[in-house]
Amino acid sequence: MNTGKTVFAQLMTMLPEYEFDKCVARYKGNYRVRNFSCRDHFYVMSFAQLTRRESLRDIENCLTAFSAKLYHCGIKHAVPRNTLAKANELRSWQIYADFAQVLIDIARPLYRDDKDFRLDIDNLVYAFDSTTISLCLTLCPWATFREHKGGVKMHTLLDMRGQIPVFVHLTDASVHDVKAMDELYIEPAAIYVMDKGYVDFFRLFNLIHQKRAFFVTRAKDNMVYEVVSSNEVDKQTGVISDEYVKLTGYKSSREYPEKFRMVTYEDFSTGVVYRFITNNFELPSITISELYRERWNVELFFKWIKQHLKIKSFYGTTRNAVYSQIWIAICTYLLIAIAKKRMRIEQSLYTFSQTLGLTLFEKMPINEIFNKTYTERISDDYPMLFSFSDF
Repeated sequence: MNTGKTVFAQLMTMLPEYEFDKCVARYKGNYRVRNFSCRDHFYVMSFAQLTRRESLRDIENCLTAFSAKLYHCGIKHAVPRNTLAKANELRSWQIYADFAQVLIDIARPLYRDDKDFRLDIDNLVYAFDSTTISLCLTLCPWATFREHKGGVKMHTLLDMRGQIPVFVHLTDASVHDVKAMDELYIEPAAIYVMDKGYVDFFRLFNLIHQKRAFFVTRAKDNMVYEVVSSNEVDKQTGVISDEYVKLTGYKSSREYPEKFRMVTYEDFSTGVVYRFITNNFELPSITISELYRERWNVELFFKWIKQHLKIKSFYGTTRNAVYSQIWIAICTYLLIAIAKKRMRIEQSLYTFSQTLGLTLFEKMPINEIFNKTYTERISDDYPMLFSFSDF
């Protein structure tokens, strides 16, 4: 790595420029733009994400304070907050949504052989869930959610083997979770793990089962069914029963006319009994239970991205500004994930991203920032701008 480059510039080298320019051209992002291109916009917003700036004025003041170092970061000049606000409002958020998909396609192969997934399953395994990002309804009247609350919903399909989001869909918070299933591309033989908020038998049958894929979810308490047959289980594993069932409700039996499997499992540590339903008849019953336990990784992803990237408060109030900030946050997450693998960083993604925020203006190879003595010195050099309390 060229030691003449700042840490931020090294991170931005992970950005595939040709693909980014294609996304910009697709939506005419640079049409009649003189000085502040879409790439400049992305750099400044990523900088704001990594340093957790609180407002447009905060971004402007920070860039002005370090104006002498901006050129070496790839940022041409300190951007006035009015220029940045206008870009957030007018530059199509779809540019960054498309670019996120490009980064996903780069990141997934890098994490394919990760050992974090502890189950011995050959199938691709995905967790599908959503999180609500709250907004002030007074400032964002378009984001109607409840009577006195606004928000947007981020529906995410997470690859369980690499903790990489392979699909992200933004909607108003009032949109029901199951409707996002219509946007998914279902891969044959893949396993989709979801909570019981996604139990819609018509969609489970037509969108997943009919496409020869598998689902694992929890049964609702009011599910009406009959037991067709039962399998033997080892109750020492926590599995109480493994049954083949068929729906008998007037509507549900027509929406899902075939039998499926229901595994009843007791968590010995809490005493809670769960009923898991799936159309997979091959995997052991304990594996079905463990698959649902792994679904918690998507919750950890939401927690990580909310805590360590800037999507809790926003630099603009229009839909385009909010969506752009969320998509750039996702792109920044993916760039960090790509850099971690390509540079063979052993530390966790949390430690890596935290340390990047402390050292963006340093001119040294990224690998060396994990030298303990150096990291401690950096935290002393920037006590006001980058504080560990920010993270």
